[in-house]
Amino acid sequence: MSENQQARVREINISQEMRSSFLDYAMSVIVSRALPDVRDGLKPVHRRILYAMNDLGIIADKPYKKSARIVGEVIGKYHPHGDSAVYDTMVRMAQDFNQRYMLVDGHGNFGSVDGDAAAAMRYTEARMSKISMELVRDISKNTIDYQDNYDGAEREPIVLPARFPNLLVNGATGIAVGMATNIPPHQLGEVIDGILALSKNPDITIAELMEFIPGPDFPTAGQILGRSGIRRAYETGRGSVIIRAKVEIEERSNNRQSIIVSELPYQVNKAKLIEKIAELVRDKKIDGITDLRDESDRNGMRIVMEVRRDANANVLLNNLYKQTALQTSFGINMLSLVDGEPKVLNLKQCLYHYLEHQKVVIKRRTAYELEKAEARAHILEGLRIALDHLDEVISLIRGSRTTEEARQGLIERFNLSDKQAQAILDMRLQRLTGLERDKIEDEYKELLQVIAELQAILADEEKVLEIIREELLEIKERFNDMRRTEIVSGGLESIEDEDLIPEQNIVITLTHNGYIKRLPASTYKTQRRGGRGVQGMGTNDDDFVEHLLTTSTHDHILFFTNKGKVYRTKGYEIPEYSRTAKGIPIINLLEVEKGEWVNAIIPIREFSDDHYLFFSTKHGLAKRTPLSSFANIRNNGLIAITLREEDELISVRLTSGDKDIIVGTSDGMLIRFHEADVRSMGRTAAGVKAISLGDEDYVVGMEIAEDSMDVLIVTKNGYGKRTPIAEYRMQSRGGKGLKTCNITDKNGKLVALKSVQGEEDIMLITVAGVLIRIPVDQISRMGRNTQGVKLIRLDGDQEVATVAKTERQDEEETIDIEE
Repeated sequence: MSENQQARVREINISQEMRSSFLDYAMSVIVSRALPDVRDGLKPVHRRILYAMNDLGIIADKPYKKSARIVGEVIGKYHPHGDSAVYDTMVRMAQDFNQRYMLVDGHGNFGSVDGDAAAAMRYTEARMSKISMELVRDISKNTIDYQDNYDGAEREPIVLPARFPNLLVNGATGIAVGMATNIPPHQLGEVIDGILALSKNPDITIAELMEFIPGPDFPTAGQILGRSGIRRAYETGRGSVIIRAKVEIEERSNNRQSIIVSELPYQVNKAKLIEKIAELVRDKKIDGITDLRDESDRNGMRIVMEVRRDANANVLLNNLYKQTALQTSFGINMLSLVDGEPKVLNLKQCLYHYLEHQKVVIKRRTAYELEKAEARAHILEGLRIALDHLDEVISLIRGSRTTEEARQGLIERFNLSDKQAQAILDMRLQRLTGLERDKIEDEYKELLQVIAELQAILADEEKVLEIIREELLEIKERFNDMRRTEIVSGGLESIEDEDLIPEQNIVITLTHNGYIKRLPASTYKTQRRGGRGVQGMGTNDDDFVEHLLTTSTHDHILFFTNKGKVYRTKGYEIPEYSRTAKGIPIINLLEVEKGEWVNAIIPIREFSDDHYLFFSTKHGLAKRTPLSSFANIRNNGLIAITLREEDELISVRLTSGDKDIIVGTSDGMLIRFHEADVRSMGRTAAGVKAISLGDEDYVVGMEIAEDSMDVLIVTKNGYGKRTPIAEYRMQSRGGKGLKTCNITDKNGKLVALKSVQGEEDIMLITVAGVLIRIPVDQISRMGRNTQGVKLIRLDGDQEVATVAKTERQDEEETIDIEE
């Protein structure tokens, strides 16, 4: 390397250079590409397109010109980027489903709501729309500043005069570096009314402004659900609104219904929406649609979904809202450039900055017109002097050898300016007639009046505001139309998931290895005692069903784990599978930790203050906690009970505060005590002793007891019996209890203890996943010291894994959906 080359080499820190370069790039994207200016609501590319069209004379009342001609002008003079970037922008400005008030009047194929692309720019033509002419109105009257273009050969406007509030009227969407904007479009008349109200009352509140501007108004119409999201966005600059398609349910012949979609949420692709609905129907994720057609034409949109006769159209529609773009969320982020800096603005600030811009435009236009009027008055004053001394002026001019000599002579003789003297020299002879002299006098008097009015405007801001109001009202009168988007007052901010499916009884199963599913309670047939059962779930050799309960799709399901934590979901949120399917891992549904598994599941309809949850642990402890303590449960769970070393949570029951409790152990012991013996404790308390346990004994179940009920026990070898609860006398908690079953090698230790009335069915599940449903009244009622009767025939080394109660189901009414 030569010495000259070495002298040009400069060592720099690469991280510092990257930081500096990226910051420059980020600021360029923010200021010069992605974000709109708060004053005219335009990004640079939009502004350049409109300015170029206006400069070329491709205005609303002139013929269309080829789009390629316009794009070439823009990229050649102002926008040194690809032609597709400019043309795509111009296309969006000409799409009636994209912009609330189109700024470009397109002629030809400019795309469709189905996502069809516009024709190539050599085929399409365009011109400025009538309303976009209002954005450049008065641009020639020194109302805005200019800057050099990218190569310094041309001048381009920094901002347009924007005689209507385009930022809110047409909205804006853009992604910069580290920030993004998403401003929804609004109805022109409403925004103008809001500006007028602000101009009259600078202290107006956003709530008062919302009386004039109730919310966004999208070009594709639709419905906005609720007002709280709008209010939040208008107050803070950020918020979210739910947009829903306009849908009607039509009654057809033969008691059939059709769902008709006539309006879509903003920026939803109709073709992709129909494709998505068809896919959901094909995959049976939505059931009940027999036909799907697009009957849209030039008169409007019409998507038709025919509903199966036995399907509920409203439930089906709620499913469509949930799973498709028939309902979408529009995240509002009102970020725009204020004096070259990106700022998030609330509604009032957006209107304020626009109003301030209009004040500047009107003042600069007035100053320009005043300057022109004063210049003309100055000329007229010279002409009046010449006419008053006409003979002398003519003599002076005739006596001068050159024009310059005549000009100097006029200046010196009558004390005129250069411009006045030149105007006298340029005056035609016909202006010397009496009638022309009167015209000059009249024009001069009118100019003096105009000058006084213009000076008064510049001296009084209220007059400026009055002009702004008059001109905005004129624009409103010319371009205002009806609001398209309906704001549904008092509507839900989102669909409650209960609306998505009909309420029905379901069975929820959870296997030992953590696979969960739900299925209709009618899946299983009622069988006679001693039957072989039906295959309830497909499991691996090392897995078996451990929990089973009957509940409703709309109930809260509380999951209590061996580590004393509680998780919550809704019945419908548990995926539905067929009878033989395994289900999904519960870790996909709940955020359970490693080494944690569910030991109790309890359904809750509502979290009332007068109910309690009663806990029982494997080591014989009990705890009672108000149900309301569990109303708010985080996604990652909540501590339900503090467990001592090596203890586990066994059972949880919902109580009313005045119940008797029975606790049973694997050795066949049972204790009965009143729940009030266990005082009400906080959610994280550990509990007190419920029953004293022998060596290797542990608690297998805890139930609520009533004298009219029986204790149902089931052993691991498939034996079971009912014993009246009345046979178990009340004791104080903490004792050893009474014998409830004669434990032998034949029947095996207890695996379950339930309290029953005799009108239920019970479900027995083996470790192999075989399930049998037995009416409780078919199980023999026996004394405390008996071993029970055989409830299920077990093959080989099978054992009963778990037992669950369910509502009675008459055999003739049951169906097996798998057969």
